[in-house]
Amino acid sequence: MKLDAAPMTAKKFFIKFKKHFIWIAFSLFTGFTFVGYFTPIRELAGSYISFNLGPWEAFWVVFYGFATYGNAGFMREQVCKYMCPYARFQSAMFDDDTLIVTYDNIRGEPRGGRSRKAAAEAHNLGSCVECSLCVQVCPTGIDIRDGLQYECIQCGACADVCDTVMDKMGYEKGLIKFSTQHAMTNRWSDSQVMQHIRRPRVLIYSAILGLLVFGLLASLWVRTPFRVNVVRDGVMARMTNDGKIENVYRLQLMNGTEQTQYYQLKVNGLKDVEIEAEAQEGANHEKWIMVKPTESRWVIVDLKIPDGDMASGSHKIEFEVSAKGSKEVAIEKSVFLMPR
Repeated sequence: MKLDAAPMTAKKFFIKFKKHFIWIAFSLFTGFTFVGYFTPIRELAGSYISFNLGPWEAFWVVFYGFATYGNAGFMREQVCKYMCPYARFQSAMFDDDTLIVTYDNIRGEPRGGRSRKAAAEAHNLGSCVECSLCVQVCPTGIDIRDGLQYECIQCGACADVCDTVMDKMGYEKGLIKFSTQHAMTNRWSDSQVMQHIRRPRVLIYSAILGLLVFGLLASLWVRTPFRVNVVRDGVMARMTNDGKIENVYRLQLMNGTEQTQYYQLKVNGLKDVEIEAEAQEGANHEKWIMVKPTESRWVIVDLKIPDGDMASGSHKIEFEVSAKGSKEVAIEKSVFLMPR
């Protein structure tokens, strides 16, 4: 605050420039990581470093970077005061037995400065020495001594700094502390506070939170390590030079693991089908499609059957993809078109 109020000097300009440069660099890195969810991040990194991003990738990197810089580097505490929904949730879940950062008004008042050697009782003063450190360390700039305020994010920075002052003065800690409104009014002990914390509202909230955590862990446990999408080529069907009917498909193989995976492709629903795909041949003439860790790969697949093997029209088929060394199997449905 003192730096902001001071006139512009070379030192102030350098400090401001350095701060905003770091924030902008961090914000652009944030944008890069967000876009990396949708574009293979290794390819994105090369384009990012060489300033060769595609138009949409560049837009979203800048968009998320601008949002991060605007919120955290420029607006800062204004986000907590006016944009963050925490205060709205807090007011709905709050009651007089909720643990909050609170100031002991009875013990602290009347406030006043004094030397370390002076007894507070001799000057008819409370424990608060009016140092204002609690206000200075508050990220939203409020004075906790004025009571509960919606801007408070319960970080406890004011309680920590107040305890250091109480230590220096030789006073008991806890002038600002985590407590409840009922506890401060009725002067409850810690054990009495804990008895009132264990009540139906807290148990219900804890049960809901536990179910959410369990659901998250369960979804991670049963998640499929790979996924498959099938897209038909725009050409309906065509006759090859060797007299076979060909349909072309694009398969997207998504590897959700941290290791390179090899996938084998089978097609069900067609007799005497011939499969051509970009794959590596292994033992026993098996063909495996390689996908790098946490990446997706598009593979062109040609299916060919002898002309006359099937009636004309649309025939349902299934692409069966299995991972090498795993029992996991992904099945995607599609159709094979036989011309008249």
